[in-house]
Amino acid sequence: MKPISQTIIAVAVVAGLTLGAAAVGTAQGKPAQAPRVRHTPMGHPSNAAAKPSHPSDTFQGVAKKLGTTPEALASAYQTAKAANPKLTRGQFVAANILAQNLGSKNPAITSAALLSGLQSGKSIGQTLQSLGLSSREAHDAQRQADRDAKAAERAEDSAEKPKTP
Repeated sequence: MKPISQTIIAVAVVAGLTLGAAAVGTAQGKPAQAPRVRHTPMGHPSNAAAKPSHPSDTFQGVAKKLGTTPEALASAYQTAKAANPKLTRGQFVAANILAQNLGSKNPAITSAALLSGLQSGKSIGQTLQSLGLSSREAHDAQRQADRDAKAAERAEDSAEKPKTP
């Protein structure tokens, strides 16, 4: 081999080793990646003032809309819940609002009839249809009942909050 070829090979080897050493040094010099941390949802602090002091307090706005007392509504809910453990507060409120909204046009639509339909495994919409409403009428009635319940809840919330100047 010619001396120039040996020199070029030597330079290439030295350059390769230098680059390899530099790459290893750089890789080792990098900080290790921080381990992934899973963030859990932050719990909400307990706010005893926001919780109702009596179970009937949760029916304040709805009771006013229905023209009854919160205690009577809470008692009726407990009775209905005993008969149908799967009954939710929302279903109970919806059944009562629907009965009030539709009862004058269709006397078959009562709170008891709607709660009975829920107890038998039907939805509120299916129960309304079995009581003589069309699918569209049942849907519209449910939407109106939801709006009425939310409005009553907002009225209850605004009555509870003290007004600031």
